Amino acid sequence: MEHPRLEIPTDLLPTRSAGVIVVRRFAEGWRLLVLRAYRNWDFPKGLVEEDEDEREAAQREVWEETSLADLRFNWGDAFKDTLPYAGKKVSRYFIAESLGDPVKLPVSEELGRPEHDEFRWVSFQDAEDVLPPRLAIVLEWARGMVEETSPA
Repeated sequence: MEHPRLEIPTDLLPTRSAGVIVVRRFAEGWRLLVLRAYRNWDFPKGLVEEDEDEREAAQREVWEETSLADLRFNWGDAFKDTLPYAGKKVSRYFIAESLGDPVKLPVSEELGRPEHDEFRWVSFQDAEDVLPPRLAIVLEWARGMVEETSPA
């Protein structure tokens, strides 16, 4: 007996976005790249397009928002999802190291201005102070991955 396939209406599925926790080694230790749009701080991220997987989307978003092309995914395909927020949105974050390319906030063709107003390289401790609570589980995961399993 064949069972009918359960089809979930797309309006009930979570909105998928993907981003990267970009880290860089400084003399003082690891720093994370955070971006500010209006009063909100976040990691580079954006919507996953139909023809790409989450990691491809995350890497594309970093390029579009910061012009960083030197990302090294030293932690492989490891990721952490946020809990659902803003109704039904879930963001997936990967970790990548930037080796030194300068961060630029390019003008978005859609907006006619940069998507973000400011960027900073912050410590894990400082990130706790500026990032929204929805990113707490992602930040804790990233701290464990970077500080405990950093590549040599």
